Amino acid sequence: MKSLVIALLVLVPAVDRAQDLAITHATIYASPEAPPRREATVFIQSGVIAAIGEHLRTPGGVETISCRGCVVLAGFWNAHVHFMEPKWNDAAHQPAEKLAHQMSEMLTHSGFTTVVDTGSDTENTVTLRQREERGDFAGPRIFTSGIPIFPAHALPYYLAELPPELKAKMAQPDTQLEAATFVDKNRAAGADIVKLFTGSIVSPGQITPMQVEIARAAADEAHRKGELVFSHSSNFKGTEVAINAGVDVLAHTPEDTDGIDEALLQRMIDQHMTIIPTLKLFSRDDAIAKIRGLDYRYHQLGGRLVYGTDTGFLTDYDQGEEFRQLIQAGFSFRDVLAILTTAPAELFHLSHSEGKVMPGMRGDLTILSEDPASGDSEAFTKVLYTIRGGKVIWRRD
Repeated sequence: MKSLVIALLVLVPAVDRAQDLAITHATIYASPEAPPRREATVFIQSGVIAAIGEHLRTPGGVETISCRGCVVLAGFWNAHVHFMEPKWNDAAHQPAEKLAHQMSEMLTHSGFTTVVDTGSDTENTVTLRQREERGDFAGPRIFTSGIPIFPAHALPYYLAELPPELKAKMAQPDTQLEAATFVDKNRAAGADIVKLFTGSIVSPGQITPMQVEIARAAADEAHRKGELVFSHSSNFKGTEVAINAGVDVLAHTPEDTDGIDEALLQRMIDQHMTIIPTLKLFSRDDAIAKIRGLDYRYHQLGGRLVYGTDTGFLTDYDQGEEFRQLIQAGFSFRDVLAILTTAPAELFHLSHSEGKVMPGMRGDLTILSEDPASGDSEAFTKVLYTIRGGKVIWRRD
């Protein structure tokens, strides 16, 4: 993992930090399609972007970031993370300073203002969110699936070392009723989305699919309550189950691409499904070129992709490899910016209020020291400030 010796988190409780902020003399990309605006000011008032302009005057006394040479983008999303490492256990009683440091190291130093947890102990993750929201420490907004749902008697082999008390919580429903009941249980505990393992890797080279009727029962129950459904599909069969069950998001590109042809991709697009590439996870696989190609072809056909990296399962938090893989796949810097910003906002039905740097949008911003239009994939990792609702939650110092 890259050294973060230059990164320091500003540990000021969110409730004590003003939500008014001015960022001056910056280069601003209002959206992935927009040309850059040079020497412009962004003024955030009460957590919302109030105005943008080259000659904008802001009220006196407002916290100001002078940003010559900076590039201002909408806040980055990471739609595939986990709070499953032991360091998050007993989140209710951990010191705020410790949690803030861990959030900095794992997420906010990379510019993430919103993250989607796709599998963790709900008790810990919901507690982290609650402590953030009441101002104990600074961090990104968190959506969570809580405990995932697995095929009956088919936990992934890489979860074998989980503590027994956590493993006992893992849902492996035998019936449709059990699947729907677990969705409701997770929601009652604070989950926002549902995560299914429609293809569970029970041993290297062996993938057990979920019964489509059970997957559909879980998805239908989630959709009745307005929740998105994510799936770890792994291969053709798991992907076919996800499609037939009405899943919204593939949490990974299928790592076994055999049988996943253009006709299947078109079925997914027709059902408005989204793919989270997680290319870093597969970057050392022999099939990485095929996996990259599948993602890029999905994009060419009009499918939506959203940024996510399996951070937290991968304990190397550096994002550079994911950006290198996306650029190598053929995505332009504007494509990558959309994957980081407007695409996840669309997926979560939040396009009316976020994903762009425009008046009326949430004051969630990621500020870089290098323009990604340079063509250098590393530019996306050169984060200077992470701003959530007009509050600086991380800065490089």
